[in-house]
Amino acid sequence: MLKEIQLVLWGFFVFMFAILYELSLQSGCVFSFTPITKRFLMQEDVMSQSRSIIFAETTDHPEPPPLVSCSVESAARIYHDRPVVFFMKGLNNSTWLDSNYTYAAFSLLSAMKNVFIFPLQMESLFQETPLVAWYHNVNAIQEKHWVHISSDASRLALIWKYGGIYMDTDVISIRPIPVANFLAAQASQFSSNGIFGFPHHHWFIWDCIKDFVQNYNGRIWGNQGPFLMTRRLRALCNLTNFHNVEDQSCQNISFLHPQRFYPIPYQAWRQNYEVWDTNPDFNDSYALQLWNFMNKEHKPVVAGSNVLVENLYKTYCPTTYKDLIQGSGHMQQNKTE
Repeated sequence: MLKEIQLVLWGFFVFMFAILYELSLQSGCVFSFTPITKRFLMQEDVMSQSRSIIFAETTDHPEPPPLVSCSVESAARIYHDRPVVFFMKGLNNSTWLDSNYTYAAFSLLSAMKNVFIFPLQMESLFQETPLVAWYHNVNAIQEKHWVHISSDASRLALIWKYGGIYMDTDVISIRPIPVANFLAAQASQFSSNGIFGFPHHHWFIWDCIKDFVQNYNGRIWGNQGPFLMTRRLRALCNLTNFHNVEDQSCQNISFLHPQRFYPIPYQAWRQNYEVWDTNPDFNDSYALQLWNFMNKEHKPVVAGSNVLVENLYKTYCPTTYKDLIQGSGHMQQNKTE
């Protein structure tokens, strides 16, 4: 009897924290919610309404580098009324509850009222999908592109299970995305998988998961990611070249113009680290992907350099800029996805 009473009280406790969290989102203040209380909320409580902005880190790095922190902070500011959830493979439950876990970026993000950081546990995430059998059979050590492949699988499973918007950790949000079901065009007739959004259990994501397993080829970079999204979309729609800045739509899926997220194409990624005579306004964009996987030289963001990316940090993730860039002039941009 005592155990039943304890379970009821615990359920009521979690329910009340969930209510308080939802009310706190209405205030519009990014830093008003106490991180201690957030620890009592499970990811199922936070992500129950298919409204989350989702990030995932599939390396074992325990500390988010400045670019990742900027991506998450910018999303938290732009989507201040929605949960922003960051899954980290390098995190575990005991680490999350450890009061001595004092990495600067981790503490910064944890202090934001609508940011939640959870361990990324692929084994449990892939349950009840075709990905679980693939995960048991694949030999990660022999996979050349395992970090990218496991990330491709995880983002599909996260959106299938919870719904919302997935973003890579080098995406800086600048204004809300106005549609729910969408893919991001990297070029005409070619889809990215770095940003996409669907409600939970959407048929398109399930088709992508099945394709991931049936056509798995880890030797080809991108086969499980942008090429997968593109071939699934081409199987449904008669894709044409974009004209002006107009989005396309097919089967109730919006295919958003490259200007929405990729006004600077990956071939020109160095422009992010250059000084511009006039900073662009990006009026046609909802977010900017900085192509960090191209940054093999690990170019850092340097305070006072006046390069484009520094100005983006100042505008869209000012706390990250103040604490991690100005406060740590020697900080290097660690490699992320």
